Amino acid sequence: MNAVNLMDPALMQDPFGGFARIREEGPLVKGSLARGTDPVWLVTRYEDVKQVLGDTRFVNDPASVPGKEVGDIREQVIAARGIDPDLAPYILDSILDADGADHLRLRRLVSREFTARRVLDLRPRMAEITESLLDRLDHETDLIENFAYPLPITVICELVGVPEEDRPTWREQGKAMMTMAPGAMNAPLREIIELTRSLIGRRRAEPGGDLLSALIRTHDEDGDRLSDLELITMVLTLILAGHETTAHLIGNGTLALLTHPDQLDLVKKDPGLWPRAVHELMRWCGPVHGTRMRYAAEDVEIGGQTIKKGESVVAILVSANLDPRRFDDAERLDVTREQDSRREVHVGFGHGLHYCLGAALARTEAEIAFNALFRRFPGLALAGEPERQYMPMSWRLAKLPVRLS
Repeated sequence: MNAVNLMDPALMQDPFGGFARIREEGPLVKGSLARGTDPVWLVTRYEDVKQVLGDTRFVNDPASVPGKEVGDIREQVIAARGIDPDLAPYILDSILDADGADHLRLRRLVSREFTARRVLDLRPRMAEITESLLDRLDHETDLIENFAYPLPITVICELVGVPEEDRPTWREQGKAMMTMAPGAMNAPLREIIELTRSLIGRRRAEPGGDLLSALIRTHDEDGDRLSDLELITMVLTLILAGHETTAHLIGNGTLALLTHPDQLDLVKKDPGLWPRAVHELMRWCGPVHGTRMRYAAEDVEIGGQTIKKGESVVAILVSANLDPRRFDDAERLDVTREQDSRREVHVGFGHGLHYCLGAALARTEAEIAFNALFRRFPGLALAGEPERQYMPMSWRLAKLPVRLS
């Protein structure tokens, strides 16, 4: 088949059906991330996706491929999107693209804030924020703007140490960065970087018990453990990734339940199903449809296809999560779907060394949000047509108008 264009409007409007067709035509296909970029391998089937994400022979940084000069497709994508070259390091040199010892070093600096025990400690505060937001909702409201976004950004900003007066700017500029228009990302990204520099200066002068203060101490006491650039990109990554994806899990999940009243009735009658329901919603309508690029550090066989050293792959999570080879009746939403008690079966949060650092936090926020929303407003209903924001490799709502009665 021809190379798959991930910018194809038809694929962005129906990634579930589109990737299902691609998956059944072959386990791996060539695709393009943007006009003029080198092709990448798209990995579409569940077992192959798990293999790629768990195989250390695939690296995130092309410079980690030994003994070979590898073209950086990430830089090609940045150029195609009109992002200024001086901003590229803030996108490319984060924990998300680090490999091996560097990745472990950065992950260890923040991982204690995202353990299951730490998230359990945060649960009462998350519930308090949730109830406060629900108290303020109008009878008819846009749930994305007034609930799905404010909850996770408040939680992550409190955890990192962003003062309340700065949070609207993070929300506004973070939203402005979610665009495919060439060059449109430059101004909001610059503002976010400068806001982060200012925040670091303030926290250095007046440290607290937050994560940023701890990171600053690490930077100032041992620059080898955390560089200037790494400190800034860590803050950017934690805040932007820490609220965007959770907001759209809440938005997508709410719409899914409202349009599947039989499934909503099950969790209303048995709130103990919410943890399982969140997993199923993450599988069925998760917000992230593909991983960042991985590069083969040596020849690797995936799905009967040899990925040559230096070639790049993208794991298509949405396709893996709906693969009938792994999930019975895969396209059906089923909040009672059995999960393996020992591990997470879906790959909505990824898999392997780069498994989502904030997965436990996101799941808990979603459980609290859904439970409180439908408990407080059992008659919640759509008040208009939801509005989608179409972007490649994601599934997100721009608006979700609801009536609370």
